[in-house]
Amino acid sequence: MRVSADNSKCVVSCMCVYRAPELFDQDETDGRVALLAVAVPPDADAVALRAVQACPSGAIALVAMDGPTT
Repeated sequence: MRVSADNSKCVVSCMCVYRAPELFDQDETDGRVALLAVAVPPDADAVALRAVQACPSGAIALVAMDGPTT
């Protein structure tokens, strides 16, 4: 699995950072989502999914190596 982010959709709720700080951060200039890692470690799939589900704007997604999953 990997994560993707669409900064144009980000509303700076920071839910991704709260749910998965090992994968997400905030950009220092505008506070929007910043990816710390693209590849999700195998033991972090559930954490990454909770972050995706918590994003109010749908700015982040989990993507299988062969296509979208959420």
